[in-house]
Amino acid sequence: MTEAARTPLFALHEELGGTMVEFAGYALPVRYPLGVMKEHLHTRAAAGLFDVSHMGQIALKPKSGDVADAAKALETLVPVSVLALGEGRQRYALFTNDQGGILDDLMIANRGDHLFLVVNAACKAADEAHLRTHLSEVCEIEALTDRALMALQGPQAEAALARLAPSVAEMTFMDVADVEIEGAGCIISRSGYTGEDGYEISCPADAAERIARALLAMEEVEAIGLGARDSLRLESGLCLYGHDLDETTTPVEGALSWAIQKARRRGGEREGGFPGAEIVLEQLESGAPRLRVGLLPEGRAPIREGAEIFAAEDAAEPIGAVTSGGFGPTLGAPVAMGYVPAALSAEGTRLFAEVRGKKLPMIVAKTPFITQNYKR
Repeated sequence: MTEAARTPLFALHEELGGTMVEFAGYALPVRYPLGVMKEHLHTRAAAGLFDVSHMGQIALKPKSGDVADAAKALETLVPVSVLALGEGRQRYALFTNDQGGILDDLMIANRGDHLFLVVNAACKAADEAHLRTHLSEVCEIEALTDRALMALQGPQAEAALARLAPSVAEMTFMDVADVEIEGAGCIISRSGYTGEDGYEISCPADAAERIARALLAMEEVEAIGLGARDSLRLESGLCLYGHDLDETTTPVEGALSWAIQKARRRGGEREGGFPGAEIVLEQLESGAPRLRVGLLPEGRAPIREGAEIFAAEDAAEPIGAVTSGGFGPTLGAPVAMGYVPAALSAEGTRLFAEVRGKKLPMIVAKTPFITQNYKR
């Protein structure tokens, strides 16, 4: 672990008995003594606290002082409507390349006088460089390296966080606000990566442990590691960049068409104008050759990432591959996601995955696999 970067909560993870692993260049807990299964189920039933300080936090500050100028500039890099994003609101977005492939997925928040971006850890250096290359004339680009990021997720997240900051109870899904917690100025969004209600808390690095301890002192809050974070997001049908999405995958292929608002589509007031727009807009109208789908194995054996998918048990040639797979503790059954030809993407289609030389049956299923519990 000596070569991996440490988050501001590293010492606390060790104190809590976290099993530390390297992830995206950081030392992070994959699990605690409670174990992945119980951590997962606790988050679904109560509240789980995750250290996500490895994620990148970036401020885009318009040189004109008008946040609309930053929004217009950012729209040249993403296919979503940033200009229509209201102050105090957040939106899911995608950086695309000239082939319409996804460079990264991210969150964008309108902070009134600037835009606040949260990007994936493995991509944050490239994302920052991408922003500097294309937006430096219009925006000051500031990587916020002195902040930590935590996620509090689960049906009791509101009750827990509201003890420290009562105003968070008034927030709804994708709201963003400035909130003081334990004497520290925090940026809070009501969002997360589990399918549950909850919050993401950006705070000064030197306040992270204090805030984490205050939350973990509450009976309903448990520390949760990367293992349960992965199974929670998989049950919720949420993509992991570098696995379910990459530079060869378009937003339409990735089943993310919902993230592209009407204003950026053909006939919209700000049609196209982002990298790979012609390819993406054509797929939005005519469909993509392949699609990300949910998959429910018929047996009890989990089907993992990389397993080849076949159209029939006796088929010789694969038609796709699993990109995420594992056991879904809430469902009590294995779940997976992967890419298949559009003609085989309908719910109920029976396909086969090869595991250790055997073809195991699975059914194309709607995602999310569980009911999402966001506060609308």
